Order: sequence, then C-alpha cells, then structure tokens
Amino acid sequence: MAQTFEEQQQEAKQLLDLGMGQYEQGQFLDASQSWEQALDIYQRIGDKTGERNTSFYLGNLYIHLEEYIQAEQYFLQSLLLSQEIGDKSREGYVVMGLADVYLNLQEYAQAELYFQQSLEISRQVSDKIRESINLNKLGEIYYTLGEFAQAEEYYQEYLILARDLKDKEQEIKALNSLGLIFRDLGEYAEAHQYFLESLAIAQETNNPALEGNILHNIGLVHQSQGQYDQATEYYEESLIIFREIDYPEGEATILNNLGILYGYLENYVLAEESYQQSLEIFQEIGHDIEQSNILNNLGLVYQAQQRYDEAEEFFFKSIELYEKLRPGLNDLQKISLFEQQAKTYEFLQQVLISQNKIETALEISERGRARAFVELLGKRLANNEANISNYAPPNIAEIKQIAAAQNATIVQYSYIRQEFPVDDVQRLNESDIYIWVIKPTGEIAFRRSDLKPLWNKEDSFLTKLIAEARCFDNYLCRRHLTVAQTRNGATEVTSNGNLSFNREAAQQQAIRIPQPQQPEWQQLHRLLIEPIADLLPTNPNERVIFVPHASLFLIPFAALQDAEGTYLIKKHTIVTTPSIQMLDLTRQQKLSQTERDGNLLIVGNPTMPSRGQPPQQLSPLPGAEKEAQDIAQLLNGIPLIGSQATKAAVVEKMPSSRIIHLATHGSFDPNRGIGSWLALTPTNSDDGFLTAEEIFNLELNAELVVLSACDTGRGRITGDGVIGLSRSFISAGVPSVLVSLWKVDDAATAYLMREFYENWLDGSDKAQALRQAMLNTMQQYPHPENWAAFTLIGEAE
Repeated sequence: MAQTFEEQQQEAKQLLDLGMGQYEQGQFLDASQSWEQALDIYQRIGDKTGERNTSFYLGNLYIHLEEYIQAEQYFLQSLLLSQEIGDKSREGYVVMGLADVYLNLQEYAQAELYFQQSLEISRQVSDKIRESINLNKLGEIYYTLGEFAQAEEYYQEYLILARDLKDKEQEIKALNSLGLIFRDLGEYAEAHQYFLESLAIAQETNNPALEGNILHNIGLVHQSQGQYDQATEYYEESLIIFREIDYPEGEATILNNLGILYGYLENYVLAEESYQQSLEIFQEIGHDIEQSNILNNLGLVYQAQQRYDEAEEFFFKSIELYEKLRPGLNDLQKISLFEQQAKTYEFLQQVLISQNKIETALEISERGRARAFVELLGKRLANNEANISNYAPPNIAEIKQIAAAQNATIVQYSYIRQEFPVDDVQRLNESDIYIWVIKPTGEIAFRRSDLKPLWNKEDSFLTKLIAEARCFDNYLCRRHLTVAQTRNGATEVTSNGNLSFNREAAQQQAIRIPQPQQPEWQQLHRLLIEPIADLLPTNPNERVIFVPHASLFLIPFAALQDAEGTYLIKKHTIVTTPSIQMLDLTRQQKLSQTERDGNLLIVGNPTMPSRGQPPQQLSPLPGAEKEAQDIAQLLNGIPLIGSQATKAAVVEKMPSSRIIHLATHGSFDPNRGIGSWLALTPTNSDDGFLTAEEIFNLELNAELVVLSACDTGRGRITGDGVIGLSRSFISAGVPSVLVSLWKVDDAATAYLMREFYENWLDGSDKAQALRQAMLNTMQQYPHPENWAAFTLIGEAE
C-alpha cells in the first residue's frame, strides 16, 4: 500500500534514530545502512531538513571511519541544503565538518578556509563553544605550518574564551599550546610558565592525558636548555601515564624525545631503539609529519656514527614524506612548511658530500630551495595545475642544460648547519658553505668554506659578518647590531631602535670609520669567492650567475674585494637567482611573452603618502624625479611625476608596459615579506602604498622591471628565497628584475640608472649594462655604498 507523506517521514525518522543507536554502540556499518535508507526516503519525499541532517550524520560517520572523500561528499551535500534552507547555525556545523575532513587530509589551505568560515558563523549565531573549537583548530593549523605569530593570536583568543566559559579542559589546552609556541621560539621562561600553569589545572581536574602531555612539554623545555637529567625525569613520568591510559600517540612522542636526548648523550644504541619504537607507533597511527621528523632523527644518529649510507637513506625518506604534504597548500603555506624541513636537506647534503657524491648533493641543494616559487611560476606558465609535474626538481643533466642555455657559469651556495655542543647544550650552528660551480660546458666542480672558526674563534657568525659589511663605515650601525638564533637554528641580526644596517643609521650623526678599517668585504671574498676563483671565467663580459642561500641573499657580490682590494664587478658580469631552475623558468617566461606595443611606465618622485602614528609624509625625492625624466627622454617616453603617479594609474598601465621603472620610496617587511611596499601618490580611494601582495596577483608582460627605490631586493628570507617585491614581480610575469639591497642614495642612483639604460640601448645585455653602469658610477661616487646596491635577478638577455 502507498504510504502518506507523514508515514514515510516517520519511517525515515525511525531509521535515523536506529542509526544513532547503532553508531553509539560502535555498529558503524549498520548505522551507515540505516542512514542511507533514511536519506533515500527524505530525498524521495523532498524533505530538505531531513536530507540535510542525515547527510551531516553520514559525513561524521565517514570521518570516524577515516574515509574522508565520502565524508567530504556528504558534508558538501549537507552544506548546500543548509544554505538553501537558510539555517545559519546548522551551516556552521557542516562547514566545521568539512574543515575537519581537509585537516585530516592535511590539505591545510582548504581546512583553514572552512575553519575561518565556521568561526565567522559561530560568532554570528553567538555559539561560544563552537567558536572556541574553531579558534583552537586554526591555531593548530598555523602551528603545524610554522606560522607562530598567527598561531599565538588564535590560541590567546582561545584561552580568553575558555576562561569565559569556565572550561578547564580547554583552558589547559590553550595554555599548553601557547607554551609550545614559546618553546619553539626559544623563549623558555615564558614556555615554562605556561606549562606549569596548565599542569596545575590538569592535576586539579584529574585529567591524566593532559597531565602526561604537559609533563612531556616541561621535559622538552629542560632538554632545550641542556638540563638532561631533569628532562629525563619528566619524560619517564609522562611515559608511565601514557602507557597506563593507552595513549599511543603520546607514548610515541615521548620515545622520540628520549631518542633525541640519548643522541645528545652519545648513547646511540638507546637513541636508535627509542626512535624505532616511536616510528612504529606513528606508522600505525598514520602521522606523516611525525614520521618524517623521526626519520630525520634516525639519519642524525647514523650520521654521528659515520654510517653515511644509512643516514642518506633515512634523510631521503624524511624529505619524501614531507614533500607529500605540499599539494593543496597555498604559496605562503608551502614556504612555512618547508621552513620546518630545511635542515633535513642540509643534513642530507652533508652525508652525500661525506661519501663524495658531489652531483647528488647538488641535486639536493637545488631540490631544497625555491620549490614554492618554482611551482608557482610553473603553474602560471602552464596555465593549469596538471602540468606542475613538469617542474619537478632538476636532475644533473637538466642542471647542465640550463647552464648551457644560459651560456654562463653558475655558482650555487648552500649554507650548512650542524649540531654542536655550545655551553653544554646542543645547538644548530653554521658549519660550512658548500659551493658548486657549473660551467656552460657542463663541467661541475665542488668547493667548501669552513664557517666554524667564525663563531668558535672570532665570536661572530656569517650573518653578523654580512650585516657589519652592510653597515659600511658607519660605526653607529655596527654598535647596535644584535645576533640571535631563530627557532630553526638560523642566525639572524637585528638593530636596536630604528637603526638599519647602513644609510638609516648614517642619518643620525654616525661616527665614520676610514675605509681601510673595513675588512668584511675581503673576508667575505675569502669565504665565498677565493675557493672558486680559479673556476670563474677570465673574460669579464662572460656572466657569472650566483645562487645565494639564506643570509647570502643580502650580499652585494659586486662589492666583494680580493686581497688587492679589487672589486668583483671589475672581473665579472654578475646576475643572481633564487635557484638554478628559476633561470630556466624566467627564460621560458621571456620566450612566452606576447607582442608588446612598446608602452613604457616610468615613475619618479610621486606625491608621497604618509605612514606611522601620527601619520608623517615620506620625504620627497627630487633626484628620483630627475632620474625618471632623464630615462623617459632616453627611451622616448612620458614619465608619471608627482600627483600623476597615483597607485590606480600605475597599476592600470603595468600590464601593457614593456619596461616598468619605479623611482620612489620602498620598504621591506622582514616578517611578512608580502607586506613590502612601493610608495605612490595616494588618493581618496587608496593610501598610495603598492604592496608585494598586490603585485603578486597582477598579470604583467614587461621584459624588465627596475625598482629604483630603497631595499626593494629585501624581504623575508626563507628557504624559498626572499619573499618580497622581486619575487612578486617575477611571479606576475616579469623575467628580469633590477632591485636594491639597501637604502640607496638619491643622486648616485639617478646617475647609475642613466648609465644602465644608455649601455642597454647601446646593445649590451642587462647584466653587462649594469656592470658598466657600476664601473662608471664608481668613478663619480667611489664608495660601494653608492654603486653596489643594485642586483639583477633572472634573465639577462
């Protein structure tokens, strides 16, 4: 007999309830069958609410069964119905379910997007509990990707909300997560305080799982400070708890950290045993990041025992697991994830060099840099995601082909760190600079520079040496340099107050040091050029393409001096690139560009915008104005000067311009490279600042961009290169970018730029034109601070 609508609806409801009972009893297959039958009825009778709810339950079921693709389909179905019905609260639950799917699939970009949506909805409907869950998950994503500033922001909000809700368990989790961030940043006192606060609450609420986790984290803080006995006590106490409550993930984490501790104590048998136990557990659980870290640690154990072939095997496995996580991430997330893995590429290069596998080590050096940049540019060149596989890291044969196509000598540097005991604590410190020279004939040579004497004899570091060199003869700049280690063991140098490494300090009554008392340029030449000087071309017109790494991106190679005081630019024509493969891509970029109509975009001395609190207008640049007028005359163009150079006008002209020359103020953002900017004329609709992030999203067809402004070649230095203006312009379609490495002098820059264009128009390629411009400018302005700031990135032809 035919059922009425109400009877069919009642049948579906009974099946829905039956499935709920089966789910609660762990009868998951039966539950799925009951819900599928209910879903079929709801769809047949057109009950959208019932269909929406059942799809949501099925999505949750398949998440539990780790069948994420099916879960995604049901959640998407439920989301569409929630939006159609107009039930905002239920929509929030479904969006959070989708976010969980992508988090489990380690597709962090999608997970972040949906958790953000869920967070917004939870706030709209005043659902504080769901809001706290979203804040915690977003913190977790950013922490996983190494974006600690954003992770801290979300965890702090999570902590405030947990306290408002008087939810002790969530409060413990928030405090613990904040402790982890500060531990990873090396701020141990803050980390210890957060952990102790969370431990007290965990013990008070009798929560052994959280208590064990916090004890483990306190152990990590002690271990990071070389307090190994205290660390062992906390680890063992935590391990007992995790085994009692059958928490394998916690047990595996403790075993991994015990392995690290035993390695520091050179008890390699116990270290290997602990790592293997930890690895087995994580393999069963299926946590790829943790497996990758343990494989890296096992590689270190074998490396310490000079078992290089085994170390090589485990470092390769570690890299391969991490690289599996990259698909689906956006550009900045790929960069952040890579930062956590960079040291493994360095360790692998070390064991390969120890086995004299010179060419394989070069492949790994290249594989470990600018990957996100390469994928980004490759995708834009291919116009679709499917062809990304064409841009896998190059092998030796392809590297040789690139050198031949460039008809240039390529010099690739790799900044290598090792763990050394410093003040009884194991620290990741600089060890060597590896240098490969690839000649256009295909011949490959390897050399190295020992960096250890810098820090264990001279109380310095390579990064500090570079920073001191960039202070030139400014004593005030040098006096305020501070050296610190980042969370990844890299060395960074900062200046107190508002002092930069060079001209900015000069504006504050700096005490000058006579030129002969500046040994840094010669010392850098000894470290970076002298080991390979015999391999470089003798013809000064032949190109040398430098591939820097880490802080070497801050070096003006043109200004390096040999023992006789001769600048490198007098001997060689110089180009730089973030990776060898980028040379191939910028060449393809140039070849793929469409016919241009000859448009020029030349900007000089815009009406300056204001910055700061209270807002202060940036100073005018009369030299930049004259520079733009002179260059426009040379190129038969009309410059945009003063009030004409609005952001809207400049952005409108950019896509159709063959040459883009911007003579204005610029600034870099060392923390968030895409926040680096160029100053243009403000209007009622914008503030006048054109950021790297905005440039990144443009589609340009220029063969050359010249950023005749301060610090345009700087930004956030990562394993992927410099994240800033130069990267954004290349990503937007420009094969050749000329940028500055410090705050340049107005008059000297105007002179150099005119010389550059005159030489280029006379038939020199861009690199040769820049070299001759530097040599000519040197005659008028002898100090390298005035002529060595600019570097050509990308295509020289």
